[in-house]
Amino acid sequence: MTFTAFGEAAERLRRSTVLIHSGLRGKGSGSGSGVIWSGTGLIVTNAHVVPGSSAGAQLWDGREFEAQVSERDHSRDLAALHISAQGLPSISIADSSRIRAGELALAIGSPLGFVGALSTGVVHAVGPVRGLGSFTWVQANVRLAPGNSGGPLANAAGEIIGINSTVAGGLALAIPSNTVNTFLKTGASTAWLGASLYPTWIPSVGKKLFGLVVLEVQEGSPAASASLLPGDILLGTEEHRFASIGDLRGLLEGAGVRQVRFEFLRGDYSRARKVTVLLGTSRRPSQAQAA
Repeated sequence: MTFTAFGEAAERLRRSTVLIHSGLRGKGSGSGSGVIWSGTGLIVTNAHVVPGSSAGAQLWDGREFEAQVSERDHSRDLAALHISAQGLPSISIADSSRIRAGELALAIGSPLGFVGALSTGVVHAVGPVRGLGSFTWVQANVRLAPGNSGGPLANAAGEIIGINSTVAGGLALAIPSNTVNTFLKTGASTAWLGASLYPTWIPSVGKKLFGLVVLEVQEGSPAASASLLPGDILLGTEEHRFASIGDLRGLLEGAGVRQVRFEFLRGDYSRARKVTVLLGTSRRPSQAQAA
């Protein structure tokens, strides 16, 4: 690929990348990025970028729109928004199952307020990340900063291979494009606790225990209804201890409304408490999972 073609691919990505404001019409600080998925006004971003039912969307040409959140999936950190606009510069979407390590990767976003900033690197791997469960991530050594979340990760041809979500182990982690397409076709999964969690190891007598630290609890969520609080550490259920965050995801994916008895720590590491959580309940559209 020539440098001219590379530059053209980057420019197409810029025109299809949106600056997302948590406030409407540009009010409030820019909180992330988004991608115009279709020319009819469909925008994809991270669920944690849009905490409300609407947000402000600023296009590459400076036009601003009120975007309505039509679908949100906390477990996959994806959200779909719509704006009242036609003929938008949408992007080409690659088959993420064909991504190979060593491919050139481009990330576009608005890190630290720099609109349309370009970062380049290579794909490091495609697959699960230790400590983050069984989910597949596109892992690339591109530089991401606050404001890149929800923006596109693309190949050298400018085709979307993922939606940038977070950073772990010095690598950018993106949600694969095939996962995004599945989300847009089927909607949100049922995996919902309503809490932001962080994996950790807890010192115990003669060994270490794996746990999930509660960072935030969403109002009206199953976690809130069970009175879980930030700082609590989930250890597992009465039947099984967690070995990774994937164990919790597998539990949440079960069908139907059901009660689950969790074991957790609060303050005192020597005594495990128990709490019953009602899972499988419907989400309120205005709720989102924090990054």
